[in-house]
Amino acid sequence: MKLNIKDIFNQELPADSILENNRRQVVNACFSFVKPKQTANPELLHTSPEMLNNLGLSEADAKSEAFLKVFTGNEVLPNTNPYAMCYGGHQFGNWAGQLGDGRAINLFEVEHDNTNWQVQLKGAGETPYSRNADGLAVLRSSVREYLCSEAMYHLGVPTTRALSLALSGDQVLRDVMYDGNSAYEKGAIVCRTAESFLRFGSFQIFAANQDDETLKTLVDYTIKHHFTHLGEPSKETYIQFFKTVSERTLDMIIHWQRVGFVHGVMNTDNMSILGLTIDYGPYGWLEGYDYGWTPNTTDRQHKRYRYGNQPNIGLWNLLQLANAIYPLINDAEPLETILNQYKDNFEIERLKMIRSKLGLQLEDETDSAFILELEDVLHLTEIDMTIFFRNLSDFKKENPSEGLKVIHDAFYKPDEVIGNIEKRWNEWFDKYSKRLTTESFSQKERMEKMNQVNPKYVLRNYMAQLAIDDADKGDYKLIDELFNMLKKPYNEQPEYQKWFAKRPEWARDKVGCSMLSCSS
Repeated sequence: MKLNIKDIFNQELPADSILENNRRQVVNACFSFVKPKQTANPELLHTSPEMLNNLGLSEADAKSEAFLKVFTGNEVLPNTNPYAMCYGGHQFGNWAGQLGDGRAINLFEVEHDNTNWQVQLKGAGETPYSRNADGLAVLRSSVREYLCSEAMYHLGVPTTRALSLALSGDQVLRDVMYDGNSAYEKGAIVCRTAESFLRFGSFQIFAANQDDETLKTLVDYTIKHHFTHLGEPSKETYIQFFKTVSERTLDMIIHWQRVGFVHGVMNTDNMSILGLTIDYGPYGWLEGYDYGWTPNTTDRQHKRYRYGNQPNIGLWNLLQLANAIYPLINDAEPLETILNQYKDNFEIERLKMIRSKLGLQLEDETDSAFILELEDVLHLTEIDMTIFFRNLSDFKKENPSEGLKVIHDAFYKPDEVIGNIEKRWNEWFDKYSKRLTTESFSQKERMEKMNQVNPKYVLRNYMAQLAIDDADKGDYKLIDELFNMLKKPYNEQPEYQKWFAKRPEWARDKVGCSMLSCSS
């Protein structure tokens, strides 16, 4: 197993001077050196062929003893120095102080095909940032992260990736719903990869500590390696850096809204500086189309991170990042301009995104009102977002009265679509039909375009839970089936048709299938 290791993060940035692995407040440092925990009996469950290739590894490498040991933390490669990153963050709107990699350990960085990959184990043991936790992860959360990060990539959503999923052989104590009912679960380790795992909170911690020197060092490093097109550090470069982060963040969230993904924990420590979806905890896909839905039990009361609020939270988080890097710029106006531009760009990009989902190529001044009316009727009775938009491509403008029949399978309770609800839908389909007459696309072309942005298959929570239930019994076939299906989410894949279905009723209120906690 040969890897082209090119570590830069732990060689160019200041390290924690204390080497003991005990919980502490870390100052003037971007990371702390720490070794992964030895596991009892590691077992590799799955690897991503694409990520193997991206790192310059082969399928044969993945079957080797060396691979198993390295990517479960049981062996540290020569001349590498694993570490945990230091960062802070706002959690549910409140400053939480130092957070850091509490259950993630970065092994090394690999350069392959002119691309840099930071390689990180999640669930490989405690670090100085673990606070009161054990630094471990369990099988259920690890399956969800492994499957989802790869699924999101194939959906075209900016994301971190996953290389491997393994059992540690250890038992891990967890209170799944934070209700005092702790139980032992199978321990697991996911190997995650990304160009960088830097977060908004990586910069916030130094601003909070008034450590402008380390803040500047980290920003300059980030621009040098990840925003090289911006050039040498200067006040103008820092402004452009923030502008680029803002644009990438918005692009990521627009993609989330497009596919119906809800992150669930948009704390600033879970926001990638590169605009990647990071930290797959209590996420979920919209089943019923509902702007107020959140998958996170911790957020059940206030629903801060609900589907419809994700763009606003992106802006709020960017404001916190602006506050963090302000000491390097000392001028609020350009930062405020960028934040205001985010608001304007959101309206433009959101409209463009929904037009694409509806198969509309041309712009029309009535589109905003037309789309607002669609969102209203989608909220009248429970309707599956994924199935609605996918089946809508079958609509024919010549037959608006057939509209409800085209989307019938998307309704959870089709017998409710009567009276005023039926009337509202038929009125909308009449308008949709008229709007489509202004387009030059043929029915076939429109269907093809719509099916390129409206996925047929997404990782619904109940699907992940079925894979987890099987895996708990030692059966990993469903993990592999879902993994392979989700590689082609826009294709028909008739062999997987059973997964193109609404959430079953048994999953409506089942733990792991509806609301989830942050417990992992």
